[in-house]
Amino acid sequence: MQPSWSSQASRMRGSRQTFLNFFCILWLPLLLKAASSSPLPHGNDPPPPSLPSGLYKGHTCVGCVLVVSVIEQLAQWHNSTVKAAMERLCNYIPEKLQGFCYVLAELYGPHIAELIDREMNADVVCHSLKLCKQDPGQPLCHLYPPPKVGLSTAIRKAKRIIKTSKDLKSFMGFSSLCAFPLLANLCEKIKYVIRNKLPFEDFDGDKFSTFPTLRGYHWRGRDCNDKNTTVYPGRRPDNWDVKSDSNCNGIWGVDPKDGLPYEEKFCKGADSQGVVLLGDSAGAHFHIPPEWMTVTQMSAKSFANLPMAFTDELDWPQFSEITGFLNSTIGGWTDSLYLRLRRRNRCNHRDLQNISQNGGSSGNLLYLIKSLARNQLLDNPAIVIYATIGNDVCNGNRDTLAHMTTPKEMLSNVVQALRYLDSRLPNGSHVILTGLVDGRFLWDNLHDRYHPLGQLNRDVTYSQLYSFLDCLQVSPCSGWLTPNETLRNLTSERALQLSNVLKEIARSEKFANFDIFYMDFPLRQTAEEWRKMGGEPWQLIEPVDGFHPSQIAAALGTSITWQKALHEWPQVLGKENPFNDQIEAIFKDQGGH
Repeated sequence: MQPSWSSQASRMRGSRQTFLNFFCILWLPLLLKAASSSPLPHGNDPPPPSLPSGLYKGHTCVGCVLVVSVIEQLAQWHNSTVKAAMERLCNYIPEKLQGFCYVLAELYGPHIAELIDREMNADVVCHSLKLCKQDPGQPLCHLYPPPKVGLSTAIRKAKRIIKTSKDLKSFMGFSSLCAFPLLANLCEKIKYVIRNKLPFEDFDGDKFSTFPTLRGYHWRGRDCNDKNTTVYPGRRPDNWDVKSDSNCNGIWGVDPKDGLPYEEKFCKGADSQGVVLLGDSAGAHFHIPPEWMTVTQMSAKSFANLPMAFTDELDWPQFSEITGFLNSTIGGWTDSLYLRLRRRNRCNHRDLQNISQNGGSSGNLLYLIKSLARNQLLDNPAIVIYATIGNDVCNGNRDTLAHMTTPKEMLSNVVQALRYLDSRLPNGSHVILTGLVDGRFLWDNLHDRYHPLGQLNRDVTYSQLYSFLDCLQVSPCSGWLTPNETLRNLTSERALQLSNVLKEIARSEKFANFDIFYMDFPLRQTAEEWRKMGGEPWQLIEPVDGFHPSQIAAALGTSITWQKALHEWPQVLGKENPFNDQIEAIFKDQGGH
């Protein structure tokens, strides 16, 4: 028999968990906070973590509406009670996280069940629970069509039915969460990061890691000796790695036939180099699995990757266009600049860095760039891809045009970033500036299609989702995700202006340690290539957020970028290593990834 919500919650009180517990207990506010990928501040100062401040704002409302919608649809699809649907949802979550789902169910469950049983939709439920709030003078935001009696009337009726207790409000506060013994240490760490204006990467505390998530080796090549700070991917070999692998490329030791070090035989003069991405959520490869919101596909298997996804900030850099190295488990296939460079020269094994963050723009990248791990004297050169493809024109503000980066600001930001790179990159490196995307593609191909949340009842289109997010001022891009065609055109006009700034920088600026190139974001070519393969344009867009490039788009984009470099800038890619077959024969997978 299924334990009660209370017993399930109490069972967890003595457990010792860390980051995952915190994310799970904050599922409602965080799920679509990440999904919206709201831009970070545009200034040069480090952005403080936004966990405490975001709890009562628009992201909480979005998260609540999504979760309540899923619960309602689970009850409908399985012909069950709402309580049974909540238990089913909690059981889908990985076992070590289920207790916190039951905590939330214990707190909100009875009210949610009562209101859904009275045919109140998710908008009404979340407003009545005060998880959605109406700003003075602003409209009531809603995802679904308002009830026949009107949204305001329905909310007043719902509030009469239930009363949200003060204890519930305080429980959801950041300070009260820190009262939980198992969260106390984590909270202290969060406070330390906020107080000292440190980036989230500092939770990890190491540039290279043997752990995959929390900015570990999903983001940078895996460390092969975490106890020795002089050992890391990308460095030039120490004494040709006669005794150990100092650069983690899996090539070391001495050939007994001739007494020569393998690293010297196979990699000397091979143009070894790494790949670095400086980017945004597209570069980090933001993705929310649609199975999390599609009840007809939902199962425990759907949520098996939830802990990993949350500790990677809902990003999947291990499958991304520039630094991907694992076979995709989220649809499509993996192809990346890193994998192609590795195939061209096996000495490049593990030399990758993805320095991207959700909300990255030319302004805040001046801060993020400081986590670049490259020693100008000791390391190999690198190919750096600079790709902030949208956030300089994308924001959730009502006066979105006023908050876009200007061409003058773009010029200043990018030149500052390039000067910083010139002081860090080894001589012989390369930098490729990628232009901004033309985001009109999003509305044109998605606005009248059903979102995963609306597929069961055919009641939520992307147009409705965009309007809901815009009303809450958490839209990832108010300028493109709008029915206002004039505004969409103006946003694309600014994006083109900023791309032209990048193009002019590549033409006119010179730097001591790298050459510099420009390429347009290859959206048109990607769509054409996918059409030739029998695909539809909407499949190139992430289905849950309706904003980011999909896994298919990322893989196709890699091929286009590679071919352009191969034909126009072959010196960037380096020569093909004639010893690749010998490296593979002797060192197999070179220690894997």
